[in-house]
Amino acid sequence: MTTWIIVIAVVVVLALYLISLYNGFVKLRNNRENAFANIDVQLKQRHDLIPQLVASVKGYAEHEKTLLEELTRARTAAMSATTIDEKIQAEGQLSAALNGLKVAVEAYPDLKANQNFLQLQNEISDIENKLAAVRRFFNSATKELNNAVETFPGNIFAGMFGFKREMMFEVADAERAQYDKAPDIKF
Repeated sequence: MTTWIIVIAVVVVLALYLISLYNGFVKLRNNRENAFANIDVQLKQRHDLIPQLVASVKGYAEHEKTLLEELTRARTAAMSATTIDEKIQAEGQLSAALNGLKVAVEAYPDLKANQNFLQLQNEISDIENKLAAVRRFFNSATKELNNAVETFPGNIFAGMFGFKREMMFEVADAERAQYDKAPDIKF
């Protein structure tokens, strides 16, 4: 009789532990998805500003047509991405295209002084700063989930519950190469 009580107690404790582990995974996954929802809000604002920025630059940069087309294509790809992983990749390409535009704009002193362009540039800069903050939060939430999925004993049960390592929102390779390059200083 006592053996059965001990067996039942062990099974109940194990069941409670598995329920707790599963609920922990769910909370971490939901925290990550909530963090990405915050990114989505900033990305929507960014996507809404890009056509205005392109229109503002078009008059000055007629020979930069391919750059503007690339920016428009990257925006379209970013807006049509459906999964978190697709959005992360598409936004990396869009960031690279925006950085290319920033470099091209340096060649147009009149454009840099244009009030509409300056206002759009400031709004995009503000959104980029907000995006950086929410990306950090997203990556932190992703790291917590990945740690739970990959560390013992969670790694034993994570796969059975359908949880896996998730992708971080990292800087695109093109953007990373730009950050690794020493800045040009001109006087």
